Amino acid sequence: MVQSKSQTAEAYLQELPEDRREIVSTIREKILDNLPDGYVESMNWGMLCYEIPLETYPHTYNKQPLGIASIASQKNHIAIYMMGCYMVPSQRKKLKKAFSDMGVKPNMGKSCIRFTKLEKIPLKTILELIRNFSVNEYIKHYESVKKK
Repeated sequence: MVQSKSQTAEAYLQELPEDRREIVSTIREKILDNLPDGYVESMNWGMLCYEIPLETYPHTYNKQPLGIASIASQKNHIAIYMMGCYMVPSQRKKLKKAFSDMGVKPNMGKSCIRFTKLEKIPLKTILELIRNFSVNEYIKHYESVKKK
């Protein structure tokens, strides 16, 4: 599945094969447990997204909510998209160090972490990065980048 048309997280999870559903459900539950106040879970872009609602911050370049993280089951892997790692070099550095400490070579893009097994990602660090990136801090970083 590359992009889902599901409208709810529960429907999205039901579309997944059982092995992927277990991994994505585990990550989802842990993100929800660590999500700072002000972010909400939604289905956007065909995946599970954790975002700042437009009611809170409507001034985005594309009229879409600002997302801190997303989870998607792609054709050959599962992906976690971490926008903080894209915007904030210190977050990216911390994430890469966590992979190194695990002895795992990361399969990453600028914001995307690709994997097939939960044991191959530093989930504790990912959750820490999410937990410590408040809505106000995210907006501050977004606006500083947007001005450039």
